[in-house]
Amino acid sequence: MTRPLRDAPQFYLTSPTTCPYLPGREERKVFTHLVGARARDLNDVLSQGGFRRSQSIAYRPACETCRACVSVRVCVDDFRPSRGFRKVASRNSDLVGQVLPPQPRSEHYSLFRSYLDERHPEGGMATMSALDFAMMVEDSHVETSLIEYRRRGPDSGFTGRGQGDLFAMALTDTLSDGLSMVYSVFDPNLEARSLGTYMVLDHIERARKLGLPYVYLGYWVEGSPKMAYKARFLPQERLSPLGWERVD
Repeated sequence: MTRPLRDAPQFYLTSPTTCPYLPGREERKVFTHLVGARARDLNDVLSQGGFRRSQSIAYRPACETCRACVSVRVCVDDFRPSRGFRKVASRNSDLVGQVLPPQPRSEHYSLFRSYLDERHPEGGMATMSALDFAMMVEDSHVETSLIEYRRRGPDSGFTGRGQGDLFAMALTDTLSDGLSMVYSVFDPNLEARSLGTYMVLDHIERARKLGLPYVYLGYWVEGSPKMAYKARFLPQERLSPLGWERVD
């Protein structure tokens, strides 16, 4: 259970910027800092209230005329993979995910760069340098891991490590009630594997083994093709003004 916070955080509001999800709209965000001894508890409380983490910042949309961004978390205990999901898992059964400390390496940035150049060449992260990427991975005051996905080797069952090229990776926070997928990337040349879907399925299984009830996927935006995939992982809960509401 999350412990009550002793000190109330200070919140700030950003200036309006162009919305990255819906054309013709602007976005604003409310944010606070995640630093010091209280960072982990604060991240728990804010994640349950619809915030997301980016480095040492927790933020959520605060748009004046739009409520399209909806926080989504998968209900782990009741999740049953569809036939399509089972095919994706089978297609990637030769991969193994290894949990590592959040320490970036050159191959991580190379994969990140390839993914952005192919999938999001005009996104907000498109100009991130190797140093920016390192800060994104390392700058965390909460429990964060980097999960690498490589081909399964002959000793993977014992070591938990894959071998060969890096196919995908996920920056993941462990919360008191779930796993939060902060950011994930994959080799854009391996589209047939559906690696983005596979990583979500893998996180659901990891949360199940850890006894955690949720996998937090961030924001689902109806009408945004970039976010459409999140609605497929059912049952899930979506945060409304009345609280978390289940969608089956």
